[in-house]
Amino acid sequence: MNWSVLGQTAGLLVLSNVFMTLAWYAHLRDLRDKPWLLAALLSWGIALFEYLLQVPANRIGYTALSLPQLKILQEVITLLVFVPFVLLFMKQPLKWDYLWAALCLIGAVYFVFRS
Repeated sequence: MNWSVLGQTAGLLVLSNVFMTLAWYAHLRDLRDKPWLLAALLSWGIALFEYLLQVPANRIGYTALSLPQLKILQEVITLLVFVPFVLLFMKQPLKWDYLWAALCLIGAVYFVFRS
């Protein structure tokens, strides 16, 4: 495993996921009384930054990781970004289901990264 590639990929994917999560869900809190088209256009603008980070992350990652490994890494990072977003930004309660989902993803990481 090339740890440098994995670290660069994961770092870019974390940043990408922050933008993705904001683009997909922040409008539900901040723009719920505005027309959906406005929310869509603002989300689209935020998503541009997601893609500016996600595309290089996947290109870097694909030099050392398989496509399934990249996808599982992306899903784990998505959960790691999404849960704090739900709790802190959206003020939703913590649920045991988040733990069970995380355990399933840990299993997926094990199976896709084992030799």
